[in-house]
Amino acid sequence: MGTAVRRFADRYVDSVLLLGATRAMGEVEGVGWATAVMATPANIEALGADGVTDEALQIAAANDLVLVVRADDDDVAAAALDAGAHVLFGERPAGASVRQEATSHRDLASAIGALPEADVAIISVPGPFAALEAHKALTAGLDVLLFSDNVPVADEIDLKDHAAAVGHLVMGPGAGTAVLGGCGLGFANVVRAGRVGVVAAAGTGAQEVMSLLDRWGEGVTQVIGVGGRDLSAEVDGRMARLAVRALDRDPATDIIVLVSKPPSAAVARSVIAAALDTPVVAALIGLAEDAAVPGAAAHSTTLEGGVVATMRALGGRAPELNGQLRAEVERQLIGLADHRTRLQGLYSGGTLCYEALALLEPWLGPVWSNTPLDKAHRVPAPEGAHVCLDLGEEEYTKGRPHPMIDPEARLEALRALATEPDVAVVLLDVVLGYGSHPDPASLLAPACAELTSPDGPRVVVYVLGTEGDPQGLERQRDAFARAGCVVAPTGARAALAAAAIARRDPAIVEAPPR
Repeated sequence: MGTAVRRFADRYVDSVLLLGATRAMGEVEGVGWATAVMATPANIEALGADGVTDEALQIAAANDLVLVVRADDDDVAAAALDAGAHVLFGERPAGASVRQEATSHRDLASAIGALPEADVAIISVPGPFAALEAHKALTAGLDVLLFSDNVPVADEIDLKDHAAAVGHLVMGPGAGTAVLGGCGLGFANVVRAGRVGVVAAAGTGAQEVMSLLDRWGEGVTQVIGVGGRDLSAEVDGRMARLAVRALDRDPATDIIVLVSKPPSAAVARSVIAAALDTPVVAALIGLAEDAAVPGAAAHSTTLEGGVVATMRALGGRAPELNGQLRAEVERQLIGLADHRTRLQGLYSGGTLCYEALALLEPWLGPVWSNTPLDKAHRVPAPEGAHVCLDLGEEEYTKGRPHPMIDPEARLEALRALATEPDVAVVLLDVVLGYGSHPDPASLLAPACAELTSPDGPRVVVYVLGTEGDPQGLERQRDAFARAGCVVAPTGARAALAAAAIARRDPAIVEAPPR
């Protein structure tokens, strides 16, 4: 299998298109691996570590685009590179409307001139340049979805102060999810319209909340992602407060759900207090259960608990989640070898990983992670320790797509676990929706089936999504069930099921996530 590289000089492309090009190249038959990246020093270094040393990379500048494939032969490689280039630069299908046609603008002003009725700017440029473009968009009267990461905290604070001064939103940095006016932006699920507004400093946290609401019969007005640092002490909830106030004034919003990974408790309280008339349910992952959250209609430390409380406040109820899951855990424990005692989590959603850590540790003790709740338990872990990794973190995505787009990183990890005799249970999330892989179960379910041989570990899977998502929730769930996996109804229940298998205690699944 040979490697081929194609360089496009001075052709900056945002990360969403890069992920699409990577997927298109990888789907060409005979391609073993592919990536589309900007030729930043970090990406060139990562490619070199993967054995890619083509001359084109040696002369590439940071604003150059490179496509790389490993393929069975030169013809396959050329076809794959063409497929990637077509996604990035190709013509739209015949008959596409003017609004759909690919049009390139060299600056924000020309883009606004071409679409003067636009009211949101989606910004995805390298971090050092992102704040300047976002300031320009705010000055032009636009709300901003700032997809870019690696934006300094000081720049984020300046941007959000600017936004507050002009009455607009800055969603981000690193904002990957929003639903505005019924339109999903970034990684978003297909959900019904309803009565719930969501303000989230957590991308997959927002997706879990909107998906559970949809599956349990409710819907959303708006989902406003504010960036993962917004509820930190430094950023002080600047945008979350503004978003809560906006939803508080919205007559269609009957209740607000505030979602965050481990927040500053004081900041969370100030954000909740921003709503004058609309009740706020706080789903604050990693916040101590006894932490005071005055003003909240309900307070949960899990996403499931937050949605259950929301349903109750609206006069509805969540479905029964325990009985069938306990029976499945009991079945999985039959024949599990005594020497298999360790849990291994392989997550693509950072918020779901945090939630799992918070639920696992009371049952299993310390769980080591690259994003630990307790910084003392950062990987590398000691031998025999429980480990739960977020494979969407930067150390795993340098030079390769996010695992929600491309399952290859988790496929590699699953193959490696086949040689580890102490693993009792593997815990996975699978995130559906726009932006995610078109059929993740087609790749991950066979790997899970191979791992769960009669003497192998058990696999617990949570599929986050709705039946309206392009991948089809039930079709994805069925594929994992046929592969022999435990398929859990929520992310929280998946963590509890995995703990139950590691501890050989099926009753754990009936501990209600709070």
